[in-house]
Amino acid sequence: MWTLSGFADEISPDLTEQCEVATGLGLGYLEIRSAWDVNILDLSPGQLATMRKTLSGYGLKVSSIGSPIGKIAIAADFAPHLERMRHAAEVAHLLDAPYIRIFSFFLPPGDDPAAHRAEVLDRMRALARVAEEAGRTLLHENEKGIYGDIPARCLDLVRSVGSPALRLAWDPANFVQVGVRPFTEGYAQLRPHIEYVQIKDAHLADGTVVPAGQGDGEVAETIRALRQDGFDGFFSLEPHLASGHPTGGFSGPELFRTAWQAFTGLLRTEGIEYA
Repeated sequence: MWTLSGFADEISPDLTEQCEVATGLGLGYLEIRSAWDVNILDLSPGQLATMRKTLSGYGLKVSSIGSPIGKIAIAADFAPHLERMRHAAEVAHLLDAPYIRIFSFFLPPGDDPAAHRAEVLDRMRALARVAEEAGRTLLHENEKGIYGDIPARCLDLVRSVGSPALRLAWDPANFVQVGVRPFTEGYAQLRPHIEYVQIKDAHLADGTVVPAGQGDGEVAETIRALRQDGFDGFFSLEPHLASGHPTGGFSGPELFRTAWQAFTGLLRTEGIEYA
């Protein structure tokens, strides 16, 4: 049985509304990226305590910290960012989250990624060491514009860092937005390293994000293959179906429900049980 989760702040900035909508859909987990319009890593100790209590009150657990770690320019000072990674590990521990979502640094437009590879790998190794010490697993998301935005460089990252604390979060829409057909061009090589799946879809023609199964993200083919491979992990709804938001993508309650209906519809069609 597969486990569904979702980016809570896609529902609402308000934590209580996030929890109410999630539990109304039968979700037992959330991915926490922000609450009250504040990034998860910028919440005060008091706010984190309130979050922990509220989640517990609704019977919700945290699948992953949707952190912004690695979502800075490769030329930016890394030392304070590494401290922020240590804080992310502390937050993950506080919320009992096994995973921390990260990125592999934005590259200057037009630069050859190979020119920045050594620095990216040095930084990723440092991040992985923090995760190892904290007993947490990093999930690298294939965001467009970073080093690991295409399958070949995602594979390079996990192989070169070589840490059990660095795994991959598979985001089909992000692959589509850099011109990749996810399942056709990336699944076979990345499957051994995929630990977590983010659910959003997009059109190759213009990058527009759409509900799962309605774009070119080959979501149905992917979940079919994952079932055959015996995958047993989280599927986190990250719909991005409305306008942007200062702390990340946004959908609102109704469009979040639309995204949930689209993905669970695919699961039912494939005869896959979920919770």
